[in-house]
Amino acid sequence: MKKCVYCKAEISSDSVIDFCAECGRKAFGEKMLKVIIENMENAREKGDLYQGIIGNFNEEKEDTDSIRTL
Repeated sequence: MKKCVYCKAEISSDSVIDFCAECGRKAFGEKMLKVIIENMENAREKGDLYQGIIGNFNEEKEDTDSIRTL
């Protein structure tokens, strides 16, 4: 589990956002929060959230021969 950056409530560790839905609605509004979550989920599916990570973060999509090492 991780914690909301605003209110410190526990949120799922697989959440694409670092804040709870309640704080997200207060900060961005219902429509914008929905768009943010959709865009973040799409980015995660494409692997864009893992930029800068060296290693095999998604074994199903990536073959171990393509892992970059330092």
